[in-house]
Amino acid sequence: MTNKSTVTPIILALLAMLPGCTTKPALPPGIRPTVEVGPAPRSDAWKAVATAADKDRLSRLGLAWQEALDEAGKTNAADIRREGKLLLPRSALPRPEPTPGSYNCRLIKLGSATPKSKPYETFKPFFCYVEVEDNLLTIVKQTGSQRPAGRLWEDDELTRLVFLGSLALGDESTPVGYGDDPKRDMAGVLERIGPFRWRLVIPWPQSTSKLDVFELTPVDFTQQPQ
Repeated sequence: MTNKSTVTPIILALLAMLPGCTTKPALPPGIRPTVEVGPAPRSDAWKAVATAADKDRLSRLGLAWQEALDEAGKTNAADIRREGKLLLPRSALPRPEPTPGSYNCRLIKLGSATPKSKPYETFKPFFCYVEVEDNLLTIVKQTGSQRPAGRLWEDDELTRLVFLGSLALGDESTPVGYGDDPKRDMAGVLERIGPFRWRLVIPWPQSTSKLDVFELTPVDFTQQPQ
């Protein structure tokens, strides 16, 4: 026969081992629990750099696609179909990072932002260059009277990079810094739409259109501008 005085300590010991019966140890007097907040993820870094105006433009990217294509489709539906994925809003592919090097670039402007502007315009090809600067990719338009240049930032959406840049005009050797002149600021997204094919989409540009679409394709080394 088991002694009652022996059973009681055993039962109490077993109960103490159950998770629901354990007690949280008290902190020493004057000590409070803290939660350390680390640096923002790289995918959020661009938000700390972008101006409020450009954040607003990027938030309305879908609307820019819709309005621009609706207007351009009324006059240039065949041209839009011929461009294929370049002008399809949801055609981005994974791994959007372009390889550093020289690219053939061309610009298509969609939608009319002014009464006199056309709903669909194309321009002669030009050269642009992708390089690495401070661990970020940059894009620079190398020729022409208006030369966009800016950095590419990681984004929460894994199929795109966020572009923040500005314009160099005329014979300026370098563009003004992003944010220094709001009238020259540019914001958009870079997406890969096929093998060795990318596009840079600028919604609500400060120009004559509602959406600018730059196509980027690598050039042969022997064709690069001198």
